[in-house]
Amino acid sequence: MILYPEAYFDNVLQIDVPFLQSNGLSGLILDVDNTLIDLDKKMLPGTIEWANSLKSAGIKLCILSNSNKKEKVEKVASDLSIPYFYFGKKPLKCGFRKVLKTFELESATVGVVGDQIMTDIIGARRSKMFPILVKPISEKDIWITKMKRPLEQKIINAYLKKKGDKKK
Repeated sequence: MILYPEAYFDNVLQIDVPFLQSNGLSGLILDVDNTLIDLDKKMLPGTIEWANSLKSAGIKLCILSNSNKKEKVEKVASDLSIPYFYFGKKPLKCGFRKVLKTFELESATVGVVGDQIMTDIIGARRSKMFPILVKPISEKDIWITKMKRPLEQKIINAYLKKKGDKKK
């Protein structure tokens, strides 16, 4: 289903090299807000080390954010030493295509990591990439995202029920 991820994690730090390799993934597109940083711009502790370990294993990383705040996205990308695209217009395909061109990979070998179904997961599915949902770092959201969270929670609950997973 277009709304369901292929995998669901508590946070990005749980996405490891064996998981990526077992799913044939050589690249990851990363969301920023509530995936790598909270709304106060605090990075999830351990993220830099996590990114370095993936890069050391040959996994390509790139940020694709819907934020129009270049400085914020650029700072996170700089901290992680990875390329970035801001104002990505997810779930439209254009931002995902830009990252693919940067990666020089086939879409089926790229995972998309984000905290929102309506942007990250649908965009990944539309772009024929591997969608990975993570729980938001913080409950604090911008208003438009806050409006979508109840619907997204219903979708997540249905996904977990289908998978037979009782985690909430």
